[in-house]
Amino acid sequence: MTDLPLIISDPVKAALDDGRAVVALESTIITHGMPWPQNLETARAIEAEVSAAGAEPATIAVIEGKLCIGLTDAQLEKLAKARNVAKLSRADMAVCLSRGGTGATTVAATMIAARLAGISVFATGGVGGVHRGADQSFDISADLQELAETPVTVVCAGAKAILDLPKTLEVLETLGVPVMAYGQDTFPAFWSRASTLKAPLRIDSPAEIAAAQKMRAALGVPGGQLVANPIPAEAEIPHSEIHPIILRATKDAEAHGIAGKALTPYLLQRIFELTNGRSLDANIALVLNNARLGAQIAREMATKA
Repeated sequence: MTDLPLIISDPVKAALDDGRAVVALESTIITHGMPWPQNLETARAIEAEVSAAGAEPATIAVIEGKLCIGLTDAQLEKLAKARNVAKLSRADMAVCLSRGGTGATTVAATMIAARLAGISVFATGGVGGVHRGADQSFDISADLQELAETPVTVVCAGAKAILDLPKTLEVLETLGVPVMAYGQDTFPAFWSRASTLKAPLRIDSPAEIAAAQKMRAALGVPGGQLVANPIPAEAEIPHSEIHPIILRATKDAEAHGIAGKALTPYLLQRIFELTNGRSLDANIALVLNNARLGAQIAREMATKA
């Protein structure tokens, strides 16, 4: 660990040392998920939601070869304005660090960083998964394998609705990842409160989620938990409305030959255009909702420590 270029901010370090609740937050939502200035405004709002719910926010990014756990407001703004920022996952985070580069952390990379810092709860928008047409492209997000290996509870609004949700759930089951819908029996679908899929597990309180994570650790079972928290009803785009828009955006991506890491940002931007910005409003609402729940879970984890 002495060779690890890890920088934990003073507020996050103080919270960890005191045994207080801390919630990890990713940075690709800032660099790849939203346009300026909504990205900075949303990053600040997410941190404020975590703080208001009684936990310390820890936004994570690689900055000039340092793995930063907790960013200053100046760092947030610089990242939000930056161009051509690397999108880091398990495969390339070490290379970016060793080269002294700057990059935003995906779900997988944020989970790795959270584990290194001793943070057990991470709130995000939606996790990656199995892409449509993966039987030909083999495009499966590293987020799924990370959930099977790294002991962090991840709060999201379900897997991103642009993905093949049935196959994503199948892979998560194969990997032994508990997938819990919060307060409902159906699996949330990011912009929509419900999909056509039944959730593998239902859980109804932050205390239950924290207890399940602690029991998993006691059993010696590796990996984390995926908590699928439905978007607030007033902000959702119903499945029947968003589904044809996703199909059109996917066809547009195919027509332009867009794939790999460029695919998700393209699809999110195209869906933003096709919904006249409504998808961005929904995205902001769901990630704030997840930040609140993440803070509640982190508080339960701290109480039971």
